[in-house]
Amino acid sequence: MVTMQDVATRAGVTKQTVSNVVNGRAAVRPDTAARVRAAIAELGYQPNLVARSLATGTTMTVGLIVPTVASPFYSEIVEEVENVLDEHGYHLVLSTTRADGDRAKRQLAGLSSRLVDALLIAGDRDLTDPLALLPDSRFPIALCAWETEIPDSLPVVTIDYEHAGLLAGKHLRSLGHQRVAAVVELPTHERRLSGLRAAFARHRLRIRDDMVFAPTEATPAGGFAAAQAALAADPGLTAIFASHDLLALGVLEAVKESGRSVPGDVSVIGFDDTAPVALTHPALTAIAVPARQMAQQATSLLLRAITDGTPPVNSAQLLRTSLVIRDSTGPARR
Repeated sequence: MVTMQDVATRAGVTKQTVSNVVNGRAAVRPDTAARVRAAIAELGYQPNLVARSLATGTTMTVGLIVPTVASPFYSEIVEEVENVLDEHGYHLVLSTTRADGDRAKRQLAGLSSRLVDALLIAGDRDLTDPLALLPDSRFPIALCAWETEIPDSLPVVTIDYEHAGLLAGKHLRSLGHQRVAAVVELPTHERRLSGLRAAFARHRLRIRDDMVFAPTEATPAGGFAAAQAALAADPGLTAIFASHDLLALGVLEAVKESGRSVPGDVSVIGFDDTAPVALTHPALTAIAVPARQMAQQATSLLLRAITDGTPPVNSAQLLRTSLVIRDSTGPARR
């Protein structure tokens, strides 16, 4: 096993100099640092992370909690967080809540008690109750893609989900749609639905409660079954809003299986605009949520807090959403 002393001997420097290069704790002349790195590469030296953690009081790891990695939206967040951490020499410890409140509490407690340098929570499903305990944690914490009431005790990087729903509703109204159904995870996506309804209320129209369908599962199959129920409840409806892309994929299939065309008979609009939706047939119109940008900003915020040795400023950063119009929406049929 190659040791730090072996690297020091090969580079012709002291062991402390090698330590300074590896840990970045002190300035080292560029030519000296280059020799050390060359020796590390030649010998295949791997730092002892446990020993380094004990010596520095840091682990070079950041914890991340997400509801699931089955969703393309959260997969993008995980990937981008890992990209940012990798650029700065940090490692990722990932936990998923899987829409299980008890599991969420266990995962949160587990990460909070682990030797991590910071914690990022992406998505607020099943995590609202334990948040009151988090501000007293010994490491920096930030929230990302937060949809319910934004706490004033922690920094948040998110979007205005109600305004995003409003964008979807305004688009459907601009196309003349009046008989609209919504396939929405409730209560998780209540704000998206509120925004959608607000767009119709401006025209003295409303989306009735009996035309809001909560899927049994957050999958294309769940969206398919909910859309079937919507089409049966109002065979004359002309548009369906889905509160995220996985549901929208199922909605598209349900409309087509019913013998209707998209968008000739029924327009479909999704939410998140993850990569797969541009490949559907027809390509899905969706509200684009900047998942990667949220992940980048929240992770960078935590890394600055680690470097500065102070908690991040408690503030809410609201990023912009946009409407991406593709082929799945069109004028309401007369």
